Amino acid sequence: MSAIDPKPVGEPDGSGTRDKALDFWFEFGSNYSYLSVMRIEAAAARAAVRICWKPFLLSPIFRSLGWSSSPFVQQKEKGEYVWRDMARQCAKYGLPWKHPTSFPRRALLPMRVALYGAREPWIGEFCRRIMCANFAEDQDIDSPRLVGPILEELGVAAGTVLQGAQSETNKQLLREQTERARALGIFGAPTFFVGEEMFWGNDRLEDALAQCSAAPRG
Repeated sequence: MSAIDPKPVGEPDGSGTRDKALDFWFEFGSNYSYLSVMRIEAAAARAAVRICWKPFLLSPIFRSLGWSSSPFVQQKEKGEYVWRDMARQCAKYGLPWKHPTSFPRRALLPMRVALYGAREPWIGEFCRRIMCANFAEDQDIDSPRLVGPILEELGVAAGTVLQGAQSETNKQLLREQTERARALGIFGAPTFFVGEEMFWGNDRLEDALAQCSAAPRG
């Protein structure tokens, strides 16, 4: 089981052609990532685009920008707006929503699991379930008591995955993935890349997919 895809976007997919792939950078503590995680697999399938799941940690990015926490926490007016906006957006997309009592919620364990399983067939459903636990059920997601049963329900050997996700190698890979995000100029989540073209925010998901779908195969 590989932690991250070693092939950059545009590299051969093994079928003799170059596939159309969208890099999807997300964080389980990010409320707008919730909206994209819940929609991206179905939208990408319609656009015939492959998703490269890129979990990373927002906290180090925020610290590098001089913020001690999410700007939605540091700026009262922005925070008040965001929670009303989330209610509207979830209603728009038909998604469940519950204002989390802890925000941004610590999500180190599920982020490590997401990185460890980024190329596995269960990654999309795993991410959706973690996001629902955070933003629809207001649960503590940074716990093996929550993550383990989710993996088991997906038919995954939870003990094996949790052990691999918590290995020093995988922890270091997540740190490197986060540093890669910073080097790319990522400042928030969700962020999408089509080659070197960056799209930021849930409301840019369709734009990113459209550009990716329209791009010629190499």
